[in-house]
Amino acid sequence: MNNYFELNISINPEMEEIVSDIFFTNFDCEGVVLEEETYKDLEMTSTTRGTLRVFLTSCPSNIQEILFTERELLKSRGLTDEELGSWKITLDEKKNQDWSKKWKEKWTVTHVTDKIAVVPSWLSYEPKDGEIIITLDPGCAFGTGTHQTTQLCMKALEKYLKKGDSMADIGTGSGILAILAKKMGAEKVYGCDNDETVIDVAKENAGVNGAGVNGVNILFELNTADKITEQYDFVCANILHFVLAEIMGDLKKITKPNGLISLSGILDEKKDMVLVAIDREHLKIIDTLTQDQWISYVVQKV
Repeated sequence: MNNYFELNISINPEMEEIVSDIFFTNFDCEGVVLEEETYKDLEMTSTTRGTLRVFLTSCPSNIQEILFTERELLKSRGLTDEELGSWKITLDEKKNQDWSKKWKEKWTVTHVTDKIAVVPSWLSYEPKDGEIIITLDPGCAFGTGTHQTTQLCMKALEKYLKKGDSMADIGTGSGILAILAKKMGAEKVYGCDNDETVIDVAKENAGVNGAGVNGVNILFELNTADKITEQYDFVCANILHFVLAEIMGDLKKITKPNGLISLSGILDEKKDMVLVAIDREHLKIIDTLTQDQWISYVVQKV
């Protein structure tokens, strides 16, 4: 079997999903692990927190060039060097000894709330009474349920989505929010992304979770909010703060009167940009959710 490549990149841990998505989009990436800790006699002796381990099946010569371009793009949209981390990398070629299992060893069941759990597909888990289970391969696409921004949207859905509502997931990634909405009783669910590579992943995840795909229960397609013509009771947008600010008017347009929008992907220190856009579009903030350094708003179209 072919060898694989293990790339270690130093990042701000809060940027885990953003940097992971860069690798899944641009490289032959099969999985990522953010944090490893070593224990001896129940005491932690070392940690690699802030190091993202990336497992690649091939090693292109222009990795540094691509990472530089992606980093400059993020900086041009308002993120600082401190917020991104150094992005220093090391790269090692490894013998292929069940490497595909190696990155899975650190994943376990994620209990988002008392009623929602995300379970890696290779693990067995017996749900509690009334618990909604999302089966997913962590690392398969942006939005695996383990990151704070995704969990904030999931909590907003649990709190505000009503049975029979229509729901749109803008920047669907893995499709996890659309799948959750369907499992919670949404009647019509739509998910779109501007990354063509994730659409098939979202469809596959929906099938695995019994949520159905195009024309059945969920419609996934390559699209952006400005091109959508229908309106929905509940809209989710788990996207970076500067994108939320840019498309706030489009999100409002696709939301029904008195409908709700869950806005996530916002670092606390970047919230002002989003608040300005919320005010510009005359949206009403009805809830503010926080988790670690991330903040999320539930707003209403009034």
